[in-house]
Amino acid sequence: FVMDIFDNSDLEYLVDDFHGFSDSEDDEPFGEFDHKSEADSDFEDDLDPTQEGDTSALEARNGKDIQGIPWERLNYSRDQYRYKRLQQYKNFESLFRSRQDLDKECLQVKEGKHFYDFQFNTRLVKSTIAHFQLRNLIWATSKHDVYFMKNYSLMHWSSLLQRSKEVLNVAKPIVPTMKHPGSLSQSISRVQISTMAVKDDLIVAGGFQGELICKRVNEPGVAFCTVLTSVENDITNSVDIYNTPSGSLRVITANNDCTVRVLDATNFAFLNSFTFDWSVNNVTASPDGKLVAVLGDSPECLLAEAGSGKVIHALEGHLDYSFSSAWHPNGQILATGNQDTTCRLWDVRNLSKSLKVLKGNMGAIRALRFTSDGRFLAMAEPADFVHVFDTEAGYSQCQEIDMFGEVAGISFSPDTEALFVGVADRTYGSLLEFSRKRNHLYLDSIF
Repeated sequence: FVMDIFDNSDLEYLVDDFHGFSDSEDDEPFGEFDHKSEADSDFEDDLDPTQEGDTSALEARNGKDIQGIPWERLNYSRDQYRYKRLQQYKNFESLFRSRQDLDKECLQVKEGKHFYDFQFNTRLVKSTIAHFQLRNLIWATSKHDVYFMKNYSLMHWSSLLQRSKEVLNVAKPIVPTMKHPGSLSQSISRVQISTMAVKDDLIVAGGFQGELICKRVNEPGVAFCTVLTSVENDITNSVDIYNTPSGSLRVITANNDCTVRVLDATNFAFLNSFTFDWSVNNVTASPDGKLVAVLGDSPECLLAEAGSGKVIHALEGHLDYSFSSAWHPNGQILATGNQDTTCRLWDVRNLSKSLKVLKGNMGAIRALRFTSDGRFLAMAEPADFVHVFDTEAGYSQCQEIDMFGEVAGISFSPDTEALFVGVADRTYGSLLEFSRKRNHLYLDSIF
């Protein structure tokens, strides 16, 4: 079966060119469009990407493309293809507003830094994306353990063992194991996972029809699952797991039905729900569990009390709808990502205007992550680019990770040592792994 995924598989052009085909008949520009994917490319059997194998750091240093794309066998160079992509990519916009003055606001950033070194690219990990605007589908629980979505399977990848395994099949009926009086738990099946989060031993995933799935990593089956919404297509756009000031673990969800819901992460009882004026695309809790950032189909982002849902402040400055946010571990800085191609940084001590504005190269900001030590912020565009900013340099220094393909998600390992980037592409889908650059010169002598 073919899943209803957004697949901006531009690299099929590379494969076509290799086979002497031209893409001149298909003048549709590259870009972010929501459509159903076709069946697998006919060219995959002829030009089998696995023949190229995975790419190691040593091979990359010796000149191999980090994604294993055989540029030497294609009709144009990597630089030519990059230029073409930048020229033709069409960013998806919901609100058609002039962005003339936006560039003036954006921080001048010095690129070319190297905070994370390329470590490994595995083609054994093939991420898929269920909705083109939702890209939180990669989660690392250690520098060796990564969770990702592949069609109807929640997968675990071990970078140590170089092996993936299915953790949960969401095509089959899922019967929750935890039953208690008054529980809204119910059986569900054929879930298209739209978003996910992993913290400690808890995996939480949201689905296209408003589903919520909660699974303990070390326990078989699913502890809790339900349908949050009453209307079809009220997508669960984002999920977050956080601790309250008293230490209790909570799950918070954002849905297209304009509602944010809070559940107890121990017994999965519903504790509260807050309704807003627009579809909520993203919700994240502050590190101390006192505040939540609420983002959605509005240029405004809201800061609200986590306990009551009371709006404290409306954050104004973005030009379009927002889909991603992240909190600095110190709880003072909030990053919001928007379809206007920028990320805004807000200081919760002074919310009158954004602290800084960071800009991508070509598309919306679809995923944001801080390292647990607060040193770096990773910012992902829908495709091709992930930017890593040095917070200690006031975000003015940046490493640009440049590849080809849709970004399914980004995740730092909790110890900050690894950065993983999921690439969802029909031919060159993979998991890119980067390791934090340390000034341990003695290590170089080992190799």
